[in-house]
Formats: sequence, structure tokens, C-alpha cells
Amino acid sequence: MNVLTLEFDSADTLRSPVMVLALRGLFDTAEVATDALEILVGDDAVVIGSIDPDPFYDFTQERPQMELDDEGDQEVVWPSNDFHLVRRHGAHDLVLLTGVEPHLRYATFADAIIEVAQRLGCEAVVTVGAAPEPVPHTRAPLVVGSSTNDGLVAALGLSRPRYQGVTGLVGVLQDRLDRAAIPAVSLRVGVPHYLGHAKHPRSSAALLQHLEHVLGVPTLHADLGDEIARWRGLHDEAVAEDDDALAYVGMLERDYDRRIEATIPSADSLAEEFEKFLSDQRDDSGEPDTDAGGDGDDGPDGGRSDY
Repeated sequence: MNVLTLEFDSADTLRSPVMVLALRGLFDTAEVATDALEILVGDDAVVIGSIDPDPFYDFTQERPQMELDDEGDQEVVWPSNDFHLVRRHGAHDLVLLTGVEPHLRYATFADAIIEVAQRLGCEAVVTVGAAPEPVPHTRAPLVVGSSTNDGLVAALGLSRPRYQGVTGLVGVLQDRLDRAAIPAVSLRVGVPHYLGHAKHPRSSAALLQHLEHVLGVPTLHADLGDEIARWRGLHDEAVAEDDDALAYVGMLERDYDRRIEATIPSADSLAEEFEKFLSDQRDDSGEPDTDAGGDGDDGPDGGRSDY
């Protein structure tokens, strides 16, 4: 079954490419991760491939949309999983996949992603997600992560995953990336659980800042500034209407402030260690070593988590 279309034949021109992906579904509370990648795609990205939606969805759950095109004619818009190429100044070109978690044929879907990573020579794959956490909306969200790659665990201060239970496409993909010997990291940002499914752009910005620190590539997280301010006001208003909610947020703030005192790697340290890891990988594979680096703005850093 040919489910992949890839329209890019100049992989040798890419600068140390890294794939980053987010899929709306089980591991994307309030669509925080997919919102982040939509910002990262920006206006300068080029679509270079896609995964055919037809074999992977129950269209009674993920229904196509009927829309009008520029000429006023109706067209059917199906769930899309597109690969974008982003080439900005910085250490890496990025291959970004934004889309919707499939309902069916997880293994086939994951293999299509791996095929793109291999054909484009991606040096690592980063999956990003979001999950409800007992964290206050008044504090900067923390990004945590895990990896099965010993080098990345040591370099970035990650944990090894210890989760057991129901999983989604991300879990299947991480397993198959490991078998394909492609270095992979799973990142997750916390979303205040008491907000339900309300948007939380501050968590999206935290993911983007973390990626910018590690990858040394501009992520356009500042574009979320107005949305962050607007939603912070809405969240404050909702909490202020309930004395119990106010007290609960205060308790979460005190617990957060105690935990944040724990030592976590600096942004510069994370970027330096990630580049050193990739350089060592190139040396081990017999490829020439190149210097790469980049700076990012200060923001939330990664810690240790089971994910």
C-alpha cells in the first residue's frame, strides 16, 4: 500500500535535518502541541510530502469538511498530514509533520514517517505533545521529556520511559524509531488540568522556546504574545469567580515554586550537549563533522519525566 507522497529530491542539500512532529489526538491536550507546530511552520515553509488519509481514519469520527475555494466552488477537505520543510538561519533544517493521529493502521502510518526521516537523512526525530498536569496557569509551563537513546538521555538530562498502559501513535512510533536506530526524543508540556480543554497558548510557547533552545532554530514563539495575554485574562476571570478554585490555584503555585528550585540544565547547556551528541553520531557513521550552533531566548527548560 503506497500511502506516502514525498516531493523532494535534494536531501543532500539539507543542513543536519531534524524532524519534529505533533498529531492532534490522545497526547495533545487542548491541541497545544499542534498549535505550537502551526506557529513553527510559519509562512516560509514548503510542503514537501503528505500521508494519504484514506486508509487511516474512521470518517464518522474525523469527518471531512465541505469548504468553498477562492472561486466559490465547493471542495471536500480531508484530514491532512503534511510534511513541511523549514529552512531558516540556525543549526538545522526542520522537517515538520502536523496532522491528526490516525484511528487505524498505526504501524503503516509510523513506517511512513520513518521512511521520510530516512530518505531525508534526519539526524533525530522529536515528538511533541501536551498532557493535563496539576500546574497553575499563573506560572511558566515546564517541558519534560524522555528517550530510549542512552546518548540523548545523558546529554539532555532526560528520563527513560517507564510508562505501561494504553498508548497512541506516538508510543508506536517511538518503538519503531528505536528499532530503526533513529535517535528520538519525546517532549511533553503540562497544561493546567482544571482548565479542561480551554486553549493554553502559554504551553504552546513553552514547547517552541524549548525547541529553540535545543535546536538553535528560530521558532517564532513571540507570535503567540497576544494570544497568551488574551487567554491569561480569560483564565484569571474564570478562576476568580470561584473561591475554591482560587485557593486551589494558590496551593498549586506554592507547590510549583518549591519544585522549580530543583536544578535543571541551562538553555545554552542543552543546545551544546545536543549538538555534541549529533556530532558524535556523525563521527560514528563515518560522515564528516561540522560545527553548528545557535542561540535562543530565555524560557522554560526541560527536566526529567516519565513519558
